[in-house]
Amino acid sequence: MERSHRLARLVKVQNQLKAVHETNRAAALQEAHAAEARAEDIMARKGGDGSLSEVFPDVYERGISRAFENRDRALAKAEAEAEKVAAETARARLLERNHREASRKEERQREERAGLENVERMLAARRTSLDHK
Repeated sequence: MERSHRLARLVKVQNQLKAVHETNRAAALQEAHAAEARAEDIMARKGGDGSLSEVFPDVYERGISRAFENRDRALAKAEAEAEKVAAETARARLLERNHREASRKEERQREERAGLENVERMLAARRTSLDHK
């Protein structure tokens, strides 16, 4: 298999890895948003009518703290995934550049071989015509 074909397959795999990390990042951001919404919901209920926050203040505070901790964990995960996306993007670009270079080199080599074959055919035809004279 030619180098350009192998590189093309690697580019495809690299882009798939990048897509996985982008999906993971989006899921982590969605998780962070949901955790923050949960914290806001608990805070709203804490101050609302019929709230039991005066009776069980620790329960509300733990719920709010847990929701914010979950948000922070999810944001950290999203940041880590963003770094992976950046790394995969850089690798994909490098592979794409190498693929283009390999394709150009292979095309140049094919053209050179075709040119040499044409010259050899012309020389063989000329020798044959000289031999018949």
